[in-house]
Amino acid sequence: MQKRKIVFSFNAPLMISFALVALAALLLSRATGGTSDRLVFSVYRSPMSPLFILRLFGHVFGHADFAHYVSNMALILSLGPIVEDRFGSIRVLIMFAITAVVSAIFHLVFGGNTMLMGASGIVFMLIFLASTAGTSHGEIPITLIAVCVLYLTQEILSGVFSPDNVSHLTHIVGGLCGAFMGIFLHK
Repeated sequence: MQKRKIVFSFNAPLMISFALVALAALLLSRATGGTSDRLVFSVYRSPMSPLFILRLFGHVFGHADFAHYVSNMALILSLGPIVEDRFGSIRVLIMFAITAVVSAIFHLVFGGNTMLMGASGIVFMLIFLASTAGTSHGEIPITLIAVCVLYLTQEILSGVFSPDNVSHLTHIVGGLCGAFMGIFLHK
């Protein structure tokens, strides 16, 4: 009987890289007392500058603490490989960038004077995108509709009735980005 070798697979390079960059951002935030978050890893209303443009993309790497990081990365590392395998790393990277910028713009317009940081918009984009991953051309999966109804209802109700530090608008925008991009990519 021959022994089987255990081999580790680098199955989702984008997701693993994203998680590592976000971890580095969290560690850098701790080392700089949050200065790196204000400079690069959060988005807020400020004058147009190169750092402002960088923050439109970089806010998805910043996290308030390790628990915030883990809750986002657990879902990204669970759902991400399915989506990355289906659509490819480059397409998903573009979807990440679009979702980051769109959620940042919505936050800047409707979010008041608070800072936005974290990958929850990306998480919701992946949740909605994963529900389209097994479909064919011209189909709108029932699972996508169910996910839309469940998550959007939860986020709208939470946003209205539960005052917290969670950007429910970012969750909604991320989910809608995932739904639209999932349907668009299947055309």
